Amino acid sequence: MRGERSLFKGLCFALRPGTLLAVRGVNGSGKTSLLRMMCGLLTPAAGTLKWNDTEIGEAGEEFRAQLIYLGHLNGLKDELNATENLRLSLRVAGIAVNDAEAVAALEWSGLRERRHQPCGTLSQGQRRRVALARLRLSQARPLWILDEPFTALDVASVERTRDLIVNHLAAGGMVALTTHQEVPITAPITETVELGV
Repeated sequence: MRGERSLFKGLCFALRPGTLLAVRGVNGSGKTSLLRMMCGLLTPAAGTLKWNDTEIGEAGEEFRAQLIYLGHLNGLKDELNATENLRLSLRVAGIAVNDAEAVAALEWSGLRERRHQPCGTLSQGQRRRVALARLRLSQARPLWILDEPFTALDVASVERTRDLIVNHLAAGGMVALTTHQEVPITAPITETVELGV
């Protein structure tokens, strides 16, 4: 619910290893709200979300330790540089990385030369690439929940990110994402949820 308005109802889906869940719909249809519910950040008005047959609220830290969430905001602190932001955001998610691992992830993002630059001085696309570098260091987390991961990216960055997602799915990971861009993603299993129809 948003205010008095029901965003969606009657949804039923399951993610198994190798599943890509594409959440589609017009702006305001509830895509971000659904992803936030899947992370346990919002509570649904009705129904349940489960991880291994346990409601995610009851599973608590056991569930949160299985996922990585990348919202449509990058979650970066302007005064910290790219390396510091990457290490901090992963530490908050319970993933410890050292400087060498962070630099390698930023190199994958094409930002090695900007790793000491405060994120407040980076372009929107560069800031998104810092946020996406988290995925490079979160491959052990089976569930990735990504809200508009391709926003503000150049063609090469879209391809790198797509390839990372495809590899995660091929290794048995699960990805739920929203995107307004037509980026072909090969997955062993693809499910689609259409909101606002």
